[in-house]
Amino acid sequence: MNFSEILKLPGVRERWEKVRAYFFLRESTYDMTNRCNIRCEGCYYYRGDKQFAEESADPEAWTRLFRREKERGITYVVLAGAEPALVPELLQVCYGEIDLGSIATNGIKPIPESVGYKIHVSVWGNDETSKKIRGAADMLVRQMDNYKGDPRAVWVYTFTPGNVEESYEVVETLAQNDCRVTFNMFSSPVGYNGPLRHTRESRARVRRAMLDLMQEHSKHVLFTSYNAVVHTHDQGLHGLFSCPYPRMNPSEAIGLGRSFRQYRTNLEWDRSAACCVPDTDCPDCRHYASGSAVVTARMYRHASDPATFRSWLDYVDNYLAVWVMGYEKGENLCRDLIEPPPPAN
Repeated sequence: MNFSEILKLPGVRERWEKVRAYFFLRESTYDMTNRCNIRCEGCYYYRGDKQFAEESADPEAWTRLFRREKERGITYVVLAGAEPALVPELLQVCYGEIDLGSIATNGIKPIPESVGYKIHVSVWGNDETSKKIRGAADMLVRQMDNYKGDPRAVWVYTFTPGNVEESYEVVETLAQNDCRVTFNMFSSPVGYNGPLRHTRESRARVRRAMLDLMQEHSKHVLFTSYNAVVHTHDQGLHGLFSCPYPRMNPSEAIGLGRSFRQYRTNLEWDRSAACCVPDTDCPDCRHYASGSAVVTARMYRHASDPATFRSWLDYVDNYLAVWVMGYEKGENLCRDLIEPPPPAN
């Protein structure tokens, strides 16, 4: 069945047109500060040399940067750090120049409502586990105090080998408080061989938990069957799809290889290190942020048959709901566990 015939199937063209309307998005990422109010086991930020970049706190310098970014076609920003909530004035500067984006935060310090980006609140287990591996008490309670009822907020539960079973209680608590949740996989930084690195056995447990929680909390969990397959696969994202971010992609001809930059706190960037989650061990990368671009960029590989294309549409629909303000996820079109397609010969 060719692509035009697939589009004629019930529900497919409507979903295709829905997601295609957002193909104008062009992202780059920005480290807003090199400070953090907690220190987590396995944090990617404190690997490599980006943590040593001098921090620019000059709003005028950031304004000039974001204006240049807009001029070169960037329409979506990912603000991270260390902890971006520590520099709310700079977040406001960015929002004043580019109105679509998201902020990755631990959720302890609230971000002003005037910054209208998606806010991704990181969760690494229940409060006992968070205290152990993040060194912070009562994290879930404090996160919900800050963001419960906030339409910007999505809780991102990062699965490690040690927190799979407790995901059931955490997601139930979040759902009872009407908080929306998506899932992430801990992906090891370069050189990390600690207890958070996944194994084949732990990935299998994670996949089962993801599928269970999707079913049990369908109104609050933003995820799809294809997400579960892709992010718990034996191969990482680069092995499955060939990562298009500059650190792994030498081509500057099209797509992320041409447009993506990852700025450090001194407002500089290095193409050889440019990646959405820098200093991640690429063969182990199953990060949700990486997948949003890596999988989405491989549309034609997924247009091979109806089930595979429906799975890809679900993935993109979910990605947009997690990352774009005002975008609402539809019903998943495919509940089967579809294997990622190989590259064309």
